Amino acid sequence: MEKGDSDPVGAGGKPAGEDENPYTAEALDWFVRLQAAEGDPATARAFRAWCDGDPRRAVAFEKVAAIWGAPEFVRAADNIARSTGFSTPAKEPRRSSRTKIAATVVSGAVLLWCAASLPDMLIWLRADYVTATGEMRPIELPDGSRMILNTATAVSVDYGQDKRGVRVLKGEAYFDVVRDPARPFEVDGDHSRVIVTGTAFAVRLEAKADEVVLSRGKVDVVRVDQPAQHADLSPGEAVNVTGSAIAPVRRVDTEAALAWVDGRITFDARPFGEVLPQLQRYYSGRVMIFNSGIADVAVSGNYRLDHPAIAIRSLAEAAGATVTVLPGLIILR
Repeated sequence: MEKGDSDPVGAGGKPAGEDENPYTAEALDWFVRLQAAEGDPATARAFRAWCDGDPRRAVAFEKVAAIWGAPEFVRAADNIARSTGFSTPAKEPRRSSRTKIAATVVSGAVLLWCAASLPDMLIWLRADYVTATGEMRPIELPDGSRMILNTATAVSVDYGQDKRGVRVLKGEAYFDVVRDPARPFEVDGDHSRVIVTGTAFAVRLEAKADEVVLSRGKVDVVRVDQPAQHADLSPGEAVNVTGSAIAPVRRVDTEAALAWVDGRITFDARPFGEVLPQLQRYYSGRVMIFNSGIADVAVSGNYRLDHPAIAIRSLAEAAGATVTVLPGLIILR
């Protein structure tokens, strides 16, 4: 496919990532209200009046109802219930199957949120600087060095007369370090320590490894658990460090790897299944995939990271998916 435009737009100049129906959010609200007040004449009359006010409202409601009742959505709700151990109390008044599904999804989501949020809360308490999902933040350090935090990142800073230290607690950070041979600049990750005097590089914490990418100068990357193991990087090189080893140094396209520093993401002929997780780091909502065939389709593009939903929608459609955009949710079929 052709490379994606930096700011894709739909008909009439409207961003392609925005939902075309302005009543989708209201339709979702009405769907929940109708489930909670099933059989209530007043609610039914109010709903009918809402629908009659604009033909697009009925269209939006039908779309929401179709997604809610889809077998894939029901299976997803059942999976949430099983994974959290949620079950409806035995003596609870009888309710419709869709209302039970709604209760299951809400209760399961709350439990999952609590379990998923605790580690992040502990990290935020230790951090000096943090960014939210989709946010990037430049920071000037006490010695004039510059640090840029990528999406959902947390770092702590430890500066003194004889040391310059930063610890990446979560996410990814780029460092442009002012040279000071008397005070080496050290950045710690989960498994790695990067030692420099003056250079530019990025450190990213992944699930099982730290990745270090060097843009300018030279750095020494040490495995924290075994300091005798280390790797020297030159510009255009990267290395991954795990709890058990340092991987071989490899060449990388630093322009692509560090495009996020300029607020962009770029890739060429990459499987959609590899690109999507990168974009999801910047999207605060959820992406549900019911079309496994799109994962291996090669896509290319150069997108702004402040509009991740536009990039996800554009690339998914190019890969052959049918895309439905709801508030906080993108569904790919």
